Amino acid sequence: MDRCRARQQAGRVSRKLPLIHGVTEHQVGPLRMEKLDLEFSNGERRVFDRQVSGGHGAVVVVPLVDKDTVLLVREYAAGMHRYELGLVKGRIDAGETPLQAADRELKEEAGYGARQLDVLRALTLAPTYMSHQSWLVVARDLYPERLPGDEPEELEVVPWKLDALDQLMLREDFSEGRSLAALFIAREWLAAQA
Repeated sequence: MDRCRARQQAGRVSRKLPLIHGVTEHQVGPLRMEKLDLEFSNGERRVFDRQVSGGHGAVVVVPLVDKDTVLLVREYAAGMHRYELGLVKGRIDAGETPLQAADRELKEEAGYGARQLDVLRALTLAPTYMSHQSWLVVARDLYPERLPGDEPEELEVVPWKLDALDQLMLREDFSEGRSLAALFIAREWLAAQA
């Protein structure tokens, strides 16, 4: 079997989705949860918990100063209680598209707007129990523009060469999975565009 055909078959789902017999919603603190009463194709029944995303999702932005350089931001990460390098990211507000949210977040966090924005794909955090999605957006043809944001302090903007991702991925202060995945996906997408 040739490689192309093998990839196509690997991408297919060979099983039917479980039958949902019922969904029960409940709150756990600020989180909205659902209990799914499921029956699998082999007859097994299980109850799965799922965290339901509030809002309209989020964006992760790969802002390119030029074809070889991305802008990262350094901001306080309360979950780890340290300063963390990562990409521009934030929620999609009501009525916004992922492209509009990406441009707004870029202006708020990095002080740039973009004349060219491309949505590449959705990324999930933990799809086995969360419905949250973040849209990966590549921002190019940047120009200086700052909007007030909700950050308590101005974020440090750090240019990083795409050919040095091997150094970035091993830094202790660059640990967020969406940022890491987004940079590698964007780098491959950009190479295919050339």
